[in-house]
Amino acid sequence: MTTEPKRLAYFEEWMDPAGPEIAAKIPGIELMRLEQDSDADAVWEALSGAHGYQMRASTETQKQFWPDKSFLARCPNLLAVSSAGAGFDMADIDACTEAGILVVSQSGSNAESVAQHVFGMMLALCKQMIQSDRAIRREKRGWTRWDYMGHELTGRSIGIVGLGNIGRRVAEISKAFNMRPFAYDPYLTDADFQERGAERVRSLEELFAEVDFISINCPLTHETRGMINADLYARMKPSSIFITTARGYIHDEAALTAAISEGRIAAAGCDVFELEPPAHDHPLMAFDNVIVSPHNAGITSDASYNMGTYAAEQWGDIFAGKYPPRLKNPKAWDHYRERYTAMFGTEPAAA
Repeated sequence: MTTEPKRLAYFEEWMDPAGPEIAAKIPGIELMRLEQDSDADAVWEALSGAHGYQMRASTETQKQFWPDKSFLARCPNLLAVSSAGAGFDMADIDACTEAGILVVSQSGSNAESVAQHVFGMMLALCKQMIQSDRAIRREKRGWTRWDYMGHELTGRSIGIVGLGNIGRRVAEISKAFNMRPFAYDPYLTDADFQERGAERVRSLEELFAEVDFISINCPLTHETRGMINADLYARMKPSSIFITTARGYIHDEAALTAAISEGRIAAAGCDVFELEPPAHDHPLMAFDNVIVSPHNAGITSDASYNMGTYAAEQWGDIFAGKYPPRLKNPKAWDHYRERYTAMFGTEPAAA
């Protein structure tokens, strides 16, 4: 059995200072804090010896440090990579699986913050808070308060795409407004839907056609990339509202712009874009009935603390040879166990 420390690398900052503080106290872990703009040879030398890599958000990470095939080839000792939050699309999950490298996330850590952001956007748009605020600030008048008549969430239906940690909280919160939650998630059983409090809809086409609100809460994967397209927007009611707090590239931005400009849907709230932050002259910015935010639905003090501590505690499990609670590529586990045993002389737990 080797006494070699298990080296955990991260760039600049953890999600919350509590994260590295916890990780530093775990026996056998050696933290390596790196700077992305430091001498490249020194950075890569450190990464080549790292057993774990705690990522930052994609918007805060240089592309060369995204764990793809090229990155993995330069990090022969790497056993696991951990995303900053719930999403894990920055990692090439297929390449990691092939190499026996675990990919873990902090799913659930920001669920409450993101779900509340969904309803913040819904309420702001339903009550026309954004539209009326902008009108009041303009010098030109000629409107009355009746031009900004809103409506309640009460009794309306919401369609949730992805009934994971965030989606289930959206479903739960919706009931406080006496809303009726529906959801689409092909990976869950009927029992899962019942336990998570949403009615199952078998197709996206049916979901988009029937509900008053759409909330996108699924991860970005090969399957979901470009999934929300012009055909689905065309099925929405003219009175319906589209909200996404998931990831850019899941929804077609050009098709959404067309649906808004042609009045085929009532409003939209977008926390995520293909390019982040979006350009100030992004076409969606031209509409008063579109509210945008800079991918900060999960950026709260509460969620940041959760993400930091979830990550640190999960690293403790990984380096102790335990099966991590938020593993995204379970097919990598057997190969990972072989590599772990070869490096440290002890065998991790069975799956």
